[in-house]
Amino acid sequence: MYVLTPLQEDEVHTDQTASYTEQKQYVKKKPNGAVPETNKKSKKKKKKGKAEPPASAKSRDEKSLDSILEDLAIEKRPMQKSVHQNDRATGKEIQTIEMTAGTSSVLAIDPKHLKAENEMRRIFGSKVVDSLENQRNMPGTSRQVRGVRRAGLNPRRTLLVSPPGFWPAWDKSMSMDLVETKGSLKYFRYVYDPSVSHVQELFEAAKSANDLNAIAAILAKYPYHPDSLLTFADLFKYSGEHQSSADAVEKCLFALECAWHPLFNPLQGNYQLKYSHDLNKPFFTALFGHMKNLDRRGCHRSALEACKFLLSLDSDDPKGALFCIDYFALRSQQYKWLEQFAEEYQCDNSLWLFPNFSFSLAIARFYLERDAEDVSDHADKSTAVDLMKQALMLHPLVLSKIVDKAPLKDSSWTQILKNAFFGSAKPGSPSLEHVINIYVERHYIMWRFPELQNLLKEAALLVIESLKHDSREAQDWACVMKEAFSSEKNEYSHLLVSDFSDTTPSLPPEELRPFMVGPGMAHDMPPVEQEAGPERIHAPLEVVGRNAARVFLESLLPWVNYGDNRHGGNDQHDDD
Repeated sequence: MYVLTPLQEDEVHTDQTASYTEQKQYVKKKPNGAVPETNKKSKKKKKKGKAEPPASAKSRDEKSLDSILEDLAIEKRPMQKSVHQNDRATGKEIQTIEMTAGTSSVLAIDPKHLKAENEMRRIFGSKVVDSLENQRNMPGTSRQVRGVRRAGLNPRRTLLVSPPGFWPAWDKSMSMDLVETKGSLKYFRYVYDPSVSHVQELFEAAKSANDLNAIAAILAKYPYHPDSLLTFADLFKYSGEHQSSADAVEKCLFALECAWHPLFNPLQGNYQLKYSHDLNKPFFTALFGHMKNLDRRGCHRSALEACKFLLSLDSDDPKGALFCIDYFALRSQQYKWLEQFAEEYQCDNSLWLFPNFSFSLAIARFYLERDAEDVSDHADKSTAVDLMKQALMLHPLVLSKIVDKAPLKDSSWTQILKNAFFGSAKPGSPSLEHVINIYVERHYIMWRFPELQNLLKEAALLVIESLKHDSREAQDWACVMKEAFSSEKNEYSHLLVSDFSDTTPSLPPEELRPFMVGPGMAHDMPPVEQEAGPERIHAPLEVVGRNAARVFLESLLPWVNYGDNRHGGNDQHDDD
């Protein structure tokens, strides 16, 4: 390393690679007399490179979008940030120092794949995504002056979400403390600022009374209160307004990310955020909901990165990220990574004993074999058929559940299920039955692909044929599962099967009414049929045809404006 003294005069700033916050830093130009040897070598290489003919203009035009994004991507090497907490909130320039040795892990997060915008650009193109982002950054509450661009309150970039400019500035109501350090791991937890410590008590009181107005009043004064935002996110979700629910979740994540400790670096992997601390729980809930929203939008690679982040936060895996990470890996075609993860990740049981990994590893091997250019690359590994056969031996109950859920309507499945091994299969333990139900609910859509149905059918027929010659093999596998899932209690009862489902049950307005008003006020509200009466005809265009319960809930939020309709329905309204 060379210690260089900056010039005292005529300082020249050069742009450096941004950290994961994508902010720019400026480095002073080094004096001409102190050039490291590495720079001299690079100059020689550049001179040699000049002799090579330049690339044609046509080849530059044909450069794919993926390669451009790769060039603009953030470096994978972890960066250690030396920044004050207030600098994170105000978006000031952040100094970054590269770590001498980074930690490599299967849970290492790739920041360029973490945001949905990058993946959507690959799918739909930059013009479409930029157009949608421009619409998002023009809320109905702000009047744009023609020819003048409105300055955003949140110009800073964050790792998890891209905040629109119309969001209010972060209120600094929370921060993150370093609790302790054990070995190479640092343990953190969220804390409230003493000046707003009473807000959580107000929220708990409003929640126990089912008073949504009180929660809305909290958001009016503290727009980044995590639990209040997550409450409205759930209400929007159950009323069928998934985009509004996703916006509330992203707003919660933005606030919680602003509160990160300077030493809390998701790209470094040496952190723990224990779920046992109550104030840490909103971050787990918001990140899990954000992961599901990414999957719903078709951004499976971004969902995989979010799932890796969620799994790395707490080694106890309180949200069950382990039961859906393989699904996101398959949907994003990260087959080699999935095999590497199954080999390297440490947990109480071997991952291949869980039903989701038993079947997903077979599917991953199937696609790797299909796409392999050289068959000898997989000569020393079990084939996809063998892995699928093993999965059916371990979890025969899965077959009948997949046939019903997918559904698989071919008549051959009826004959296969008549076999006693599949037709009379039992779960064996409450824990195993629960994780099987989670697997079927999360992964059933994978079995709608014809090639995977053929793989499953071939393996099932081989299992039946094998048991005709040696029935003791089934007993051996049953003993393995009994030892792996030996508890008589459901060890995964805290994980709801519905949380892993793609479908969300919607509640009718009459069931949401008790939550819209304070206690004892429901009888003063007009009947539901009156709410959709003739007076709705003159409502603004932004409200017509929308869910009445959702409109009422949304109107309580301080940043929502449907326009002034006192002069009739022909006035010009702001876009919502």
